[in-house]
Amino acid sequence: MDSSDINSDRPLGRDDLTGTETPPARVPAQRGPVPAESGAAAGGGPGGAGETPAPEQERFWKAGRLEPMPIRPLPKAPPSIHLLGPTVFLVALGVGMGESYMWPRLVLIFGPEIRWLFLIGVTLQAVVMLEMSRYAMATGESIFFGAARVFKPLMWFFFVTAILVYIWPGHLSAGASAFERVTGIPWQATAVTGMLLVGVVFTLAKVVYNLLENVLSICIGLLVVGTSVVAAMVGSLSDLSTTLTGMFAFGYLPDEALSPAWFPVIVGSIAFAGPSGMQQMWYTLHLRDKGAGMGSHIPRIRGLRHAEEQETMPSRGFMFDTSDPAEMSKWKGWRRWVTFDAFVLFWGITMLVTVSFTVLAQASARFDPQVATVIRDGERDAALDAMAASFTAAGSPVFGTIFFLFISLIGLNATLGLFDSFSRGQADMTYFFVPGARRFSMSKLYGFFLWGLIAFGIVILLFGPADGPAAILDTLAFLSTFAMGAYCVTLLLVNNLTLPKPIRPGILPNVLIACAAVFYLGMLFYSLFAYGVVVS
Repeated sequence: MDSSDINSDRPLGRDDLTGTETPPARVPAQRGPVPAESGAAAGGGPGGAGETPAPEQERFWKAGRLEPMPIRPLPKAPPSIHLLGPTVFLVALGVGMGESYMWPRLVLIFGPEIRWLFLIGVTLQAVVMLEMSRYAMATGESIFFGAARVFKPLMWFFFVTAILVYIWPGHLSAGASAFERVTGIPWQATAVTGMLLVGVVFTLAKVVYNLLENVLSICIGLLVVGTSVVAAMVGSLSDLSTTLTGMFAFGYLPDEALSPAWFPVIVGSIAFAGPSGMQQMWYTLHLRDKGAGMGSHIPRIRGLRHAEEQETMPSRGFMFDTSDPAEMSKWKGWRRWVTFDAFVLFWGITMLVTVSFTVLAQASARFDPQVATVIRDGERDAALDAMAASFTAAGSPVFGTIFFLFISLIGLNATLGLFDSFSRGQADMTYFFVPGARRFSMSKLYGFFLWGLIAFGIVILLFGPADGPAAILDTLAFLSTFAMGAYCVTLLLVNNLTLPKPIRPGILPNVLIACAAVFYLGMLFYSLFAYGVVVS
């Protein structure tokens, strides 16, 4: 089944009930958490024989110093095997410039054996995705809300970081640059038009999530099928074989890769292997709008034109009864559902597309043996030109045009996902934690950040740095790597300090997330102190 069907008839939050609606079912007494962890308001058990039992009081889960979460039923999970759900956002963001632009460049310089680093990067992100979903599906709150429950300045750090990282229209400008090669239309004009189009579409949407999931699903389908077909036409079985075996060449790192010129590039490329920066954190908001787990109790964001129809947003999330075996059985169903998302859809689709681009890179090296030399001389866009040339050599100049259209499509995919995600994340933090912000609906705050981002992007494209897309992506790469190390630390704190014990992560997930934090931050600061340069 298509997972877009799940919880389509989900209940609204407690704050949204009317007199005509059926109140939520009572939940049995919570038996799991120890008293010290629980903010239960229940007044103890029934009295002795013959006494009238006291009316059951609403029960809460207390996490941090913020408002406790009322206990509500956990909806039943859909079947594990499905098509695309919230994962489509991560796939759209993951299959971006890193896979089509940065990694082919590394393959042309160091060979397909360098892909073992890509394998590690994407696998770590799949694990991070699973752990991000844990808190969001258990509470209906975003990971930003969870960070505030641990330490509110931690959440503000990500609020500021998001502004510093994602106000730069790097992905769209890179895609527009590819479109310029095909049409001759200046990339600035295409990028500005694209941003305005994105703003209008999101503004008119009744429910932003539904629109975006459908559009991205079509784009991802075109990208996966298209690049696979063309790679099969241009590449050879030998290219495919070396691409696959290169993923397991663990430890391969030639001396040139450790030079000041290339080590920072490798660090940035690992950060761009899959969704980079804060995109994994925004995934928790997409889970909520999808109605996954306890997100079914939270209203969805509407387009600005339909903002007046926005249901009242609860002031906090909800928790389910983790001591009830039936509820825990449903929780395991949700974990199976999201595990399928992480390792089959996200990991599998990302890997399939990047295998296609690696085959294309190797084919382009055969067509133009000098391309590696040109890249070493500083012509970073040479990788794209060489792959387009290999397309053309496959039979027709039309194929070269198709290749650049694929790059444009990737830029559009990433822009749709990033603009929505940034606006969604900033609106969430503003609504819950900025005094006075709740007089505006979540939809209006979403529209405010969306159009603010578009306005700033247009100013930057028309009057900002003149170095073009490459310089903008350099800025993104450095800040993204730092944010990724920081959100791994945050994830460990949130999942282990704010969730009931029965649903906290085990030792293995905790170790893997800790390794990811060391991996991202370690490489970033090693690059900074050993070479005196940041990632690029």
